[in-house]
Amino acid sequence: MSEKLNFVFFGTPNFAVYVLEELAEAGYLPSLVVTTPDIKIGRGNKYDSPPVKKWADAHNIPVLQPEIIDESFLNILRKNEYDIFVLTAYGKMLPKKLLDIPKYGILNTHPSLLPKLRGASPVRSAILNNERITGATVIILDEKMDHGPIVGQESIEIKEKDWPPLLSELEETLFRKGGKLLVKVMEDYVNGKIIPKTQDESKATYSKKIRREDGLVDLEKDPTKDIYNKYCAFYGWPGIYFVKNGKRIKITDAVFENGEFVIKKVLPEGKKEIKYEDFLKN
Repeated sequence: MSEKLNFVFFGTPNFAVYVLEELAEAGYLPSLVVTTPDIKIGRGNKYDSPPVKKWADAHNIPVLQPEIIDESFLNILRKNEYDIFVLTAYGKMLPKKLLDIPKYGILNTHPSLLPKLRGASPVRSAILNNERITGATVIILDEKMDHGPIVGQESIEIKEKDWPPLLSELEETLFRKGGKLLVKVMEDYVNGKIIPKTQDESKATYSKKIRREDGLVDLEKDPTKDIYNKYCAFYGWPGIYFVKNGKRIKITDAVFENGEFVIKKVLPEGKKEIKYEDFLKN
């Protein structure tokens, strides 16, 4: 590892921390972390920091949390001669003025085999589409969504017995793969040992932004495996639900056994979580 590699990390949620952990494990610590502002949570309106900020604070790394990306923020970045920026799930679009600041551009980790599954929900879409072969890609960020040239890419295959994984499990697998891939390629790219490869636009596919309404399932008409795939893909948020007597019934615990989708617990709208067998008695 080169001690001279001077980089800034842009990221926000917990799975961006997986990338930071892999970088740190290999001895790569960012000089600066940029993340989104703290947000108010709960009835007490207390502020909570993004997971990436908490990680940076624990490692004594300076943090910036700009409300907007304006000239004052850009000037802060321009004052230092950073070699490169690294971005993982930052949550904001970066203007060209920012893209042009670091000497070697911005490397972006993406949890799919680009140009496949560009967009906002590649991990969820991999599960929904039964993409047992997926992976991570590092690209040079440009002004188009997940479009820039590829610096590195590695695939993984999930064994049939482990498919489908819960969203949180596959996210961790893919983002840690992205972090390890960054360790492999970042310094070689800066040193001119890697020639970036233009993405094949004819093979591009896209994942959509997930909405709460996408979690609706029909227990009588939808194929049972499709329901389970959606349960895994939407695990945590937005979750899946069915409607009974005009009320949403969220499925909070389920398994796939002997070709059947078996519901264990549900959360009826406006009530507490109960066992599904008790719900059926009502």
